[in-house]
Amino acid sequence: MFAVTSPMPPAPLQRLQFDWLQSAGVQLAILRLDLVDPLISGNKWFKLKHHLEAAERAGARGVISLGGAHSNHLHALAAAGKRFGFATVGLMRGHAVETPTVLDLQAFGMELHWLGYAGYRARHAADFWDPWRERYPHLFPVPEGGGGLDGALGCADIVHQARSQLGQLGWQDYDAWWLACGTGTTLAGLVLAEAGQHEVIGATALPAHHGVERNIDAILEPFASKLAPTSAMSFRTDEVLSSTGRYRLVDASRGGFAKTDSALLDFMAHHEAESAVPFEPLYTAKALLALREAVEAGRIAEGTRLIFLHTGGLQGRRTFDLA
Repeated sequence: MFAVTSPMPPAPLQRLQFDWLQSAGVQLAILRLDLVDPLISGNKWFKLKHHLEAAERAGARGVISLGGAHSNHLHALAAAGKRFGFATVGLMRGHAVETPTVLDLQAFGMELHWLGYAGYRARHAADFWDPWRERYPHLFPVPEGGGGLDGALGCADIVHQARSQLGQLGWQDYDAWWLACGTGTTLAGLVLAEAGQHEVIGATALPAHHGVERNIDAILEPFASKLAPTSAMSFRTDEVLSSTGRYRLVDASRGGFAKTDSALLDFMAHHEAESAVPFEPLYTAKALLALREAVEAGRIAEGTRLIFLHTGGLQGRRTFDLA
């Protein structure tokens, strides 16, 4: 039933050539997780793998999870349920609205419950899941965003995909990862897989007070003794939100989650046209813009080789009515 737990589809690793990279002597390749699947896109297949394996072991007939009206996580989960034949229930932030994502969730057969904003904030309470387990005893609860250790362990496979393709670029090695960071689950998975061999730098889509660092450290803490600090500090430490020796965070939120501005949208349009790679404005475009700002400020050392992780999320760009 949970066939999404089968081997991960491959994501191509491609060089990106922008003038600001060439001027600084920085090399960049992008791992295109947006191409792994048209619906279970980006990092979602990886984050769901171990959660759905756990659901299968538990004998569940489906899953229940949380998200908002534009949630990439719920979109991928509902699409997986539709494709592989398991039930899905979504606990929704806020009040009922009709967005392209919500219409897809309904078309995929996901049952939706709108919790309001106060009800959704209660999701971290110890007894939050009790009434939902009583109502849906046959469903397996999956954390918001596919987070937690199971989500991170699935994302560890991303590192192996990139390393297997380095030869196609003429690279023997790389210095660091650069990726958009929401809950921090994907970043934690890369840190676990790297085990100190290469830096992992997260460009946060949420401002610092939203607890991304706390989420990451909660996942990594049981493995602390096995995670050596990285030695190749290619990213200078000024303007870094967090630098634990295992990963770094930089603020790419541009004033808040889901906030956009004309400079960001112009940047995204220009770089899409130049690279033929589609981005979206909440995660990937913000992360790429933050990288350009770091490169132009001289915070990335000349000769650095970076892998930029395209985490998908392209379904969410429909909200912005972008061509």
